[in-house]
Amino acid sequence: MKTLLAAVLLLCAAAPSASAQTELKLGHVGSPGSLFALSADEFAKRVKEKTKGKVVVTVFGSSQLGDDTEMMQKVKLGTLDMTVPSTVMSSLVPAYGLFEMPYLVRDRDHMKRIEKEIVWPTLAPLAEKSGYKVIAVWENGFRQITNNAHPIKVPEDLRGIKLRVPKGKWRIKMFQAYGASPSAMGFSEVFVALQTGVMDGEENPLTQIYTAKFQEVQKFLSMTDHVYTPAYLVVSVRKWASLPADQRKAVEEAAKETQPFVYENGAKMDKDLLGKIKEAGVKVNDADKAAFQKASKPVYDEFGKEVPNGKEMIDKALALGQSK
Repeated sequence: MKTLLAAVLLLCAAAPSASAQTELKLGHVGSPGSLFALSADEFAKRVKEKTKGKVVVTVFGSSQLGDDTEMMQKVKLGTLDMTVPSTVMSSLVPAYGLFEMPYLVRDRDHMKRIEKEIVWPTLAPLAEKSGYKVIAVWENGFRQITNNAHPIKVPEDLRGIKLRVPKGKWRIKMFQAYGASPSAMGFSEVFVALQTGVMDGEENPLTQIYTAKFQEVQKFLSMTDHVYTPAYLVVSVRKWASLPADQRKAVEEAAKETQPFVYENGAKMDKDLLGKIKEAGVKVNDADKAAFQKASKPVYDEFGKEVPNGKEMIDKALALGQSK
């Protein structure tokens, strides 16, 4: 009887670990309905399906866990499992400033080639050396300019405009070259800054502009497409090392398999949201992209000189834009 009781107790003690569930906390800055939110939720769904519920991704959007910089710090410390940075990567790993170069990425097919030839062999290992494990490339998108002063058609129209930009020195340098007065600010602070006049304008993909409701506090939208910003699904190196190999495999597969969903929805939002922003009363204009490209040369030159292998990466990325 004692032996039987001991066996039962042993089984009971072992039962919780057999059914234990791994939770991964994922934070991002996107508002509900944004591409970030859709992407994170789709990823969470795929992880649950692939692992049959053994791994659950809990998503915290709308900067609940901090801005991009704060969440990246938490990931490095291991107090947050995953996040979806974009521009801020260039502040932490300088080579990621490649994607801050104006008009570098032509379209999503071009981005896929850059991902294959530059991100995985060169950039991802650099991030890992800095404590960040990149497991997928998603999207923030093609960026446009909004403001309350006047339409922006050429770089000179930005003179004197107080423009909010994300935390990343190359975006600041770019808009300084265009003549604006850029200031870095966390995404969650932007709406109030625009509403109160602390900032005249900002620049973001349409999905971020619309879901953050910037159309309620901005008069003009200028279609510049000045930068395409990828987003990266980044995991805490500590958390990643603690996961069993089969769970790592499933999570990474789910992350990469989410990319087509991300690109499809990003393209759809680019089309659908422009009309909705117009309906909100915002005046939309096309910019002279050739003029912006010409004004961007000093930024390319500086990046090429300052960042190790910067010029080589730029040349390779541009050459991949000619591929078919």
